[in-house]
Amino acid sequence: MTPITIRPATLIDIPTLELFEQGVISAERPVADNLRSGDITYYDLAALITSDECQLLVAETSSKLIASGYIKVKPSPAHHKYTNHGYIGFIYVEPEFRGQGISQQVIKALFDWAKQQGITEVLLDVYNDNAPAIKAYEKLGFKKSLVQMRVEV
Repeated sequence: MTPITIRPATLIDIPTLELFEQGVISAERPVADNLRSGDITYYDLAALITSDECQLLVAETSSKLIASGYIKVKPSPAHHKYTNHGYIGFIYVEPEFRGQGISQQVIKALFDWAKQQGITEVLLDVYNDNAPAIKAYEKLGFKKSLVQMRVEV
């Protein structure tokens, strides 16, 4: 296998990252019945790339982007143990590269950045029915913490 490089995303990467974003949305539509139909976006990619409070990473091999993920420093609620926490999102791996531990490499690199920022707690959201993602996150030590429930009235 060709070596994989993890690096900070640049503004030049945005067209590919927009495709990754649609891949995330496509994967979540079957387990998220509250998503609006039609074209949607989740992220302000330029803001994630240029923010001092965020690190958006990409994985590439042979000059091809194959994965992404970000971590953003956020204030924690006043009643929490830590003043700030890292929030991870936009974890995406191109289908032909899944199952090779690439998302774990990206997340470990995000952890390293978080530690450099003095962050010791990292949170993320994952849909309950997204078993493969939950399994991958649990391999990194994540544990279920709070269940969000919803109802349409």
